[in-house]
Amino acid sequence: MKPAERRLRREIPALRRHLTMSTALALLGAGLVLGQAELLAGLLADGFAGRGRWTGPLVALGTVLALRALLAWARGALAQRAAAATKRDLRDRLTAHLRDTGPRRLAAGRHGETATLLTRGLDALDPYLTGYLPTMAATAVVPLVVVVRLGLADWTSALIVVITLPLIPVFGALVGLHTAQRTARQWRLLARLGGHFLDVVAGLPTLRAFGRERHQTRVVREMADAHRRATMRTLRVAFLSSLVLETVATLSVALVAVPVGLRLLDGALDLRTALVVLFLAPEAYLPLRAAGAAFHDSAEGIAVTERVFALLDDADDTGDTDRANGAGDPDAAATAPTARLLVKDPAPAPAPVPEARTARLRLEGVTVRHPDRAAPALADVSLTVHPGEHLALVGPSGAGKSTLLALLLGFVTPGAGRVLVDGTDLAALDPDAWLAQVAWVPQRPHLFATSVADNIRLGRPDATDAEVRAAARAACADGFIAALPQGYDTVLGEHGAGLSAGQRQRTALARAFLKDAPVLLLDEPTAHLDPESEAAVTGATAELMRGRTAIVVAHRTGLLPHADRILTVRAGTVGPAPSRPAAAGLTGLVRS
Repeated sequence: MKPAERRLRREIPALRRHLTMSTALALLGAGLVLGQAELLAGLLADGFAGRGRWTGPLVALGTVLALRALLAWARGALAQRAAAATKRDLRDRLTAHLRDTGPRRLAAGRHGETATLLTRGLDALDPYLTGYLPTMAATAVVPLVVVVRLGLADWTSALIVVITLPLIPVFGALVGLHTAQRTARQWRLLARLGGHFLDVVAGLPTLRAFGRERHQTRVVREMADAHRRATMRTLRVAFLSSLVLETVATLSVALVAVPVGLRLLDGALDLRTALVVLFLAPEAYLPLRAAGAAFHDSAEGIAVTERVFALLDDADDTGDTDRANGAGDPDAAATAPTARLLVKDPAPAPAPVPEARTARLRLEGVTVRHPDRAAPALADVSLTVHPGEHLALVGPSGAGKSTLLALLLGFVTPGAGRVLVDGTDLAALDPDAWLAQVAWVPQRPHLFATSVADNIRLGRPDATDAEVRAAARAACADGFIAALPQGYDTVLGEHGAGLSAGQRQRTALARAFLKDAPVLLLDEPTAHLDPESEAAVTGATAELMRGRTAIVVAHRTGLLPHADRILTVRAGTVGPAPSRPAAAGLTGLVRS
């Protein structure tokens, strides 16, 4: 049994109940198998002997057959319920893990593979839960009961069954090892295909703009063909293993039937006992044959289970989890026990959140390391932002400017040092209460596939239509919104499709105006904009900063005259700008 299977049975209560019920039903089914064999053998033996008592045994045999059919239905119904409960439990754990995962790590994840795992992937557990596990329960019970009954009827036949029974799991294991490898490869190809296809669909406008859509069509076709070939190879192995198992089981039954027939002809065995042996011998091998076939159907589900637990084991980069698992140490985070993610210890009550409008923000010796980078994103940074101060951060791309904003948002936990809000460690504050006092405008704001008004109202869901329009006017967004087909009720496409980059940026600024938070974090709000859009966004941003504590990551020079202090971020260190340079020199500073 693989570690993922053991963990699945250990951590899913519905699955443990399912195994207990399956074992009880298998034991009941074994009793019905014995009863059916006894009744059928008695009927045939009495018929050949000329004794004509048929009514009672026929009724009893019909009852046993009906009970076996009812038992099979009950086992299937219970298995379906257990499968639904198990998949729901795993989906809840995965979505909870993704919800608790830090936004920066979540954004860097492979969303296509995760979506495939949550949908098609977990559905692949059905054959494992409804077929393989009940069959394994029957395998543990039925052969043992049958062998005991055979031993009471004819010990030589029971000895042959005991000797030949292990042949089926041995051959099944030999073929199963090969099948597991092929199935794992099949799942990896499917996950890769799903992830790549999602990326292609999301980037289709860019591909069309650069004339590369036909190339991606060929790539997707090649990946689909690779998955098809892997699937066919897996099926080929599965069919071959079925042939091997059926052949071994048939030969084993023949080894029992031939001596029984010869002894019956010699008169060394009575007809009733011979019939009981012949009826029960195939039943001893049947669960093992069924388990071998069910294993191949369930192999993909086992591979998915391994991927599920691997994702749950991927330690979060936020909150107390990082500290418990060794913040800043990728190896310690990767090996953190799953129990910390599945059953969290009760967290201490969060500290009261200071009033951000009058709070001083301070970084004390902060160091941040990202798992995919050898050098720290921030190295021993100390910084103080006074209430109402406008601070601009300049420097080359990748220097750590966005990481510094993520620290203040609580999206990243420092490996060393502290982030303080008016003297209180940010990690001790209620994150929702703190974020309620912060407005964040990222470089590429995310707009949802809903109306423009609802996208602006994300800053304050209970805002009235008049307040939404006032925020849009303050962000210089009311002009283009009024020109849309349904104005504020216009439904946008995914990721704000239908708006230009400047329009999306002004919509995000309108959110910040509507939220009216005392702390403002702006991550290059004028990047990738044309001059006209940049001028509009700069004017709106300068108005938004008034009366607030603002930290601006500046890509262009337009916002720098509105800053009280300019700091340079280079290679994870923060220092003062040489001086307030002229516009030309400042442009070189922020773009170097």
